[in-house]
Amino acid sequence: MREALMTTLKSSLAGARKSNGAKATTVWALRDVSFEVKHGEVVGLIGRNGAGKSTVLKLLSRITEPTEGRTEVRGRVGSLLEVGTGFHQELTGRENIYLTGAILGMRKTEIQQKFDEIVDFAEVSEFLDTPVKRYSSGMYVRLAFAVAVNLTADILLVDEVLAVGDAQFQKKCFERVRNIGTSGRTIIFVSHNMAALRQVCSRGIILDHGRVIAEGNIDEVADRYLASVDAPMASGLNYETPSCILRDVSIRSLTGPVIKTSDRIEVRVRFTAKTPLRTPGLYLCFQGLDNARIAGVISNDLKSFPPVAAGQTLEMGFVIDDLPLLPGTYNLEVQFRDASEYKFEFVPTLFRFDVVETPVYGGAKIDHWLGTVALKASPWLSSVNPG
Repeated sequence: MREALMTTLKSSLAGARKSNGAKATTVWALRDVSFEVKHGEVVGLIGRNGAGKSTVLKLLSRITEPTEGRTEVRGRVGSLLEVGTGFHQELTGRENIYLTGAILGMRKTEIQQKFDEIVDFAEVSEFLDTPVKRYSSGMYVRLAFAVAVNLTADILLVDEVLAVGDAQFQKKCFERVRNIGTSGRTIIFVSHNMAALRQVCSRGIILDHGRVIAEGNIDEVADRYLASVDAPMASGLNYETPSCILRDVSIRSLTGPVIKTSDRIEVRVRFTAKTPLRTPGLYLCFQGLDNARIAGVISNDLKSFPPVAAGQTLEMGFVIDDLPLLPGTYNLEVQFRDASEYKFEFVPTLFRFDVVETPVYGGAKIDHWLGTVALKASPWLSSVNPG
């Protein structure tokens, strides 16, 4: 019955398109894509939403067959393409572990050897005999990830699911993926988190509208991608406060194409005064994604500016000599201030930007799990004689 209804609906839609003179169009999810991942490589797929990243993983995992061309995969593939891929909703967590292992071609004894490790990693032991359809999304992703990384697959395909879960679990996942990468297994990793890709991957591939536009060292490829999307934060705005209209906001590095820890950066704000401003000022605040304030600057504390007439459009901003933010995504809050009236005017939006990983001390890169701010320090050691 369902198939008959779908066939009738498709026929009706096709007839409607013909009667309206509409032309059939084909959208290629991937076109002329060719690349090779060698044994033991950890490769990151980078690109905007709709670029074709997930389609590549579905082709490699045999979920989807290519319309043209071919894919060659040598070895057992473990896929984590979305939360609980391959899980049967009516089966328990225990049963799904054995099912997934069997799909990977593992013997029962092999799965039993890994079973306790999977359960410990997922932290779902008391719900192991509950059908997974009753799991919360957090429990679901923990078990799915634990199964994917602990069952013996030669190739691991990971798609954005590491963005799910609390910070502690994400850290645990990244550390496991990083350990797998150093053990000689092959990983293809899709994420919008450039800091995570830089930590885990050695090579990167950029996809755009279904085509490969760049590949190479992960740092160079990630920088190129971020530079391509690092247009002004927002332009053509018309956010209004009682005395100003915000037109544009931008933040950029003065030392390279992307913003890195310890870079010299510039923030520019263009606005039009609606009313005369006797002592114009600007307040900027850097925030985490939880909107917790990290640091801020107020122009009036540093310099006085001449009055601004109503209708006048101008730019204000700051140069920050040494940005202390560790790798991650941050919000920028903008407020206008007229110091003569001791008042602040909030702009009703936050602007988002990324800071990418870079050596802070001239040596190893700072791990973003250390927190938010880079503390520059000089370690020292003294010898204490016993007795």
